[in-house]
Amino acid sequence: MKTKNIFKSLILFFLCIVKMNAQEVLTIEEAMKIALQNNFDIKIASNNLDIDKVNVTTGNAGMLPKVTATLTDANSIQNSSQTRQDGTTTSLDNAKNNSLNYGVGLDWTVFNGFKMFARLEQLKELQKLGEAELKNTIIMKISAVNAVYFDLVQQQQQLAALDTTIVISTQRLTLAQNRFAIGKASKLEVLNAQVDLNTDKVALLRQKESYANRKIALNQILARDAKVDFKVVDEVAVDNKLILAELMALAEKQNPQLEAQIINKRVSELELKQIKGGRYPTVNLTTGYNFAESQSSLGFTSQSSAKGLNYGLRASMNLFDGLAQNRNEKIAKIQIENSKIAIEQQSLLLNSELTTAFQTYLTNLELIQVEETNEAIAKQNLSITVDKFRIGTINTLEFRTAQLNYINAKVRYSNAQYQAKLSEIALRELAGNINF
Repeated sequence: MKTKNIFKSLILFFLCIVKMNAQEVLTIEEAMKIALQNNFDIKIASNNLDIDKVNVTTGNAGMLPKVTATLTDANSIQNSSQTRQDGTTTSLDNAKNNSLNYGVGLDWTVFNGFKMFARLEQLKELQKLGEAELKNTIIMKISAVNAVYFDLVQQQQQLAALDTTIVISTQRLTLAQNRFAIGKASKLEVLNAQVDLNTDKVALLRQKESYANRKIALNQILARDAKVDFKVVDEVAVDNKLILAELMALAEKQNPQLEAQIINKRVSELELKQIKGGRYPTVNLTTGYNFAESQSSLGFTSQSSAKGLNYGLRASMNLFDGLAQNRNEKIAKIQIENSKIAIEQQSLLLNSELTTAFQTYLTNLELIQVEETNEAIAKQNLSITVDKFRIGTINTLEFRTAQLNYINAKVRYSNAQYQAKLSEIALRELAGNINF
């Protein structure tokens, strides 16, 4: 019997260990690290940046020569007939003719109106644009991770509050049953206590469902199995020392969307520079080494061959193209003007969003203080109410009201912290300085 009890104890101990491991605490730092490694949108943006990096080459800009190897082998079998000037005729059926040409040629554009240099600079700017887009993707996904994570913290706090109210409602039911047993309370009081306990259990089940669904949502953002179980920290730490002027200064330097608009302007300027290159001549150097051989069954020459080096220079210049050059330059200048407008628009939008978000942030900080005070008052009021209920000096309705006030105060306090954290995250996202 003793051995059996020891075996049961070991099984229970093992199950506890398994449960603890399954419920590992996931910190926000770990969640962000996993997102950076696994998130699909971040991976795609990173791959797009790799493409932009690969494109930044002198060859892609047109600075390097092109070397081409060619081979042509032509053969024919024909019934041929030739009539000479003196009137004699020569004919041959199934006459064979062979021609073989092969060699290596080089074509190098040495000047094209500085287009190649502008193109190389443009490729570098496109790489910077890819970096800004990757940064924007990372910031947005990290912001989403923070929002879902701290929503889980809030819901975990609400679960704890509902667990507390279950305990209180259970105690109330027990007191009502004891009082009914000794004739100091009616059956109605017991039934009301039982209904309220069941109501609290329903609320707890709903909250557990919501909590589990948000876990799945976080796992999805982290690009891992939806069934991975974990817990989050118990508190929401809100930075209450953010300064609007500092955030605006950071946003002007670091906001990836504004940065992308500035880079787009530079890309448009380099596009105009390339178009203007069309006003200059284009100079190409050509050279090659070729071998040619031919054989003919009919004619004055039955076989010939040649080999050697060829070289030369080719220059061209656009004199008139139906005014397309002027039209393209005008369009490019308008694109630059549009990019300037886009920068101004993005800057104004950024300042407006920062100002609005900062006002919301300040309001939420004040709400935290108010709701913290309310929770303390509601807790004290509930404690007094429980004592009075034990001695029978208050009725069931007053007890339930105090209980609900306490639970609602805890939920509002938790929600105030969460909303303040969302405001902080939004400000850091706009400023482009989310820590990850």
